[in-house]
Amino acid sequence: MGIEDDFYATVKFKSGEEIFAKIAASEENDKTILLVSNPVIIKEVKGKGNEIKGYKIEPWLKSTTEDMFVVDITNVLTMSESSDIEMITMYQEFLRTNENKNNPYHKLDRKMGYLANVNDAKEILEKLYKSK
Repeated sequence: MGIEDDFYATVKFKSGEEIFAKIAASEENDKTILLVSNPVIIKEVKGKGNEIKGYKIEPWLKSTTEDMFVVDITNVLTMSESSDIEMITMYQEFLRTNENKNNPYHKLDRKMGYLANVNDAKEILEKLYKSK
């Protein structure tokens, strides 16, 4: 049959895990598999009174640099296609910022903190230590 068009979806596995990802379904040897791209876990961040303040997005698997996974449909409890623009935008923004973090050649800038050479930093730290 081949690979169907990609779509955004929330997937609930039989294990209880829940992910949000870009999904493509494929028929392989009379089995349906899902090609899951950049899956993430989305958690609600609650404030006082259990009020939802926002969402925390983190990678589904934290010990790999892979971004594509093959999942057998028999491991899926349910799946819901998402057209929620807010959720898709948060997901895409997470991928953009996460992509930049994986780049080992960051350009240094003032947002990263104070820039100094070793001797200047040592002198400043010694003054702080002696002033206490």
